[in-house]
Amino acid sequence: MRCLIIDGYVDEPACLGVPPYISPYPRYIAGALVDKGLPAGNIHYITIDQIRTGQGLDLLQKAGIIIIIAGMTVPGKYLRGTPINIVEISDITRLANKTPILLGGPIRLGYASQGGKMATKPDIDGLTLAMADIEAYVFDIFGPGLNDPGIADHRMRSTDEIARWGVKGAFIIRHHPDFPYVMCELETYRGCARPGHCSFCTEPFYGEPDFRPIKDVVVEAEALYIQGARYFRIGRQPDLFSYHAKDTGGELLRPDPGAIEQLYKGIRNIAPELKVLHMDNANPATIAAYPEESGEIARIIVKYHTPGDVAAMGMESADPAVIKANCLKTMPEDVMDAIEIINKVGGIRGKNGMPELLPGLNFIHGLKGETKETFNLNFQFLHGLLDSGLMVRRINIRQVMAFPGTPMWKEERKNYYHDQFLKFKDKVRKQIDFPMLDRVVPVGTVLKDVLCEIYDGITFGRQLASYPLLIGIPSKLTLGRFIDVTVTGHGQRSITGIPYPLDINNADPRLISQLPGVGKKRTTSIVKGRPYKDQHELFGKIENIEEILPYIKIQ
Repeated sequence: MRCLIIDGYVDEPACLGVPPYISPYPRYIAGALVDKGLPAGNIHYITIDQIRTGQGLDLLQKAGIIIIIAGMTVPGKYLRGTPINIVEISDITRLANKTPILLGGPIRLGYASQGGKMATKPDIDGLTLAMADIEAYVFDIFGPGLNDPGIADHRMRSTDEIARWGVKGAFIIRHHPDFPYVMCELETYRGCARPGHCSFCTEPFYGEPDFRPIKDVVVEAEALYIQGARYFRIGRQPDLFSYHAKDTGGELLRPDPGAIEQLYKGIRNIAPELKVLHMDNANPATIAAYPEESGEIARIIVKYHTPGDVAAMGMESADPAVIKANCLKTMPEDVMDAIEIINKVGGIRGKNGMPELLPGLNFIHGLKGETKETFNLNFQFLHGLLDSGLMVRRINIRQVMAFPGTPMWKEERKNYYHDQFLKFKDKVRKQIDFPMLDRVVPVGTVLKDVLCEIYDGITFGRQLASYPLLIGIPSKLTLGRFIDVTVTGHGQRSITGIPYPLDINNADPRLISQLPGVGKKRTTSIVKGRPYKDQHELFGKIENIEEILPYIKIQ
């Protein structure tokens, strides 16, 4: 039997699977199939973007079963990959004719096309929706042969099961269209230990934290490394600082720096030539409540990781009334303390040009108790952050998406403040993001290993990273190639740059004009004087050229 896994991509509070990321879901599913005796050669993997271009349509007819992974609980904006939508799922069901189709992932919690909308359970004829863990469901209906999906239990998988499946399914990354430049999301645990949960969050649906043994995570990373993985993010958990944390009787678990060091050191030992090791998700309440332990964890991360790392913090709101009404994690002053703790350790610039480890901030609007004053309080917090001299890598502002079973689902949604939301977002982009980007990556900063990804009048590239900066390069460059880039300017959420070092004899004039102190007139003079034998000849033909010398080469 052939099995086709269609990766429709996932975006959850604590898991990302949109290219260049690959989530654990397809790896666990492939591993579950192998664990039940299906040969790896009979397991096919394709992304929804490949299907959109007509690839793999023959597999829809040839497969004995089709498994679709889908679900956005925190939808974002994406450079290349776009998550699957309900219409596309229906189209696949129709094209597959009578082939059994399983649908799973966070879509089981509900579907909405964007933030600010109510998520509803998908209702599509011709497929079976896995109402718990899709990987466990797949495992249970196989072997030998395919059993009736309608008679299997919908259950959660165990950490022991994914220890097997993560290793056995590691081969699937080689089928990803971005391979070998694919970021493997690693899971340490899921679930939330708080006695009360944020009104909008879906993480509590996974229950209490189920910490994976450190050895299991390391062994899975080793299996991926053997298959060719070189880019890793420890991102599938709500709070990395709480991994294997101790219950001391309070609301927050006490962090265990020793466990974090074992994890990072273990990954470094088995993947000595990895290119990226980043993280995601840090609870600012944990960091503020346990500053000593959290500071030590930050130092451990910086010791073993690669630069350009981001500890994303779910602040959500700076309005005390909203924080209380929605059972949010922490007050604004605690968030500021957490930002400062991370900055003290991670604010130094790393080898790839980015700061070692910076916070990221998440804000959500449309929550219970929100008023016009909420927008003022949120902006005041961000302005105070800017004035403090501290850095954050990015500020994510979105509208709440309400899911069945969460407290927000019960709220009557009227979008009273949608106009204020748009104005607030625009104000933050112009007055906070722009100067913050200048602080994080000043003009003249050289960013290493930027992957050129798409061309649309200019070339857009990013480092393979957790929340990478989008870089616009005003020339047509070869896609799929890594280059170094000199930062030449800043937008609201992106930057402009030119290849480093710039080949002054052959460079596109548009790139030369971006060099520090070089405008249109000097660009014309430089181009007319080409080729140059050496710097001495350049000095002889062009006046006051010293400023650009660190950023060019002559060959």
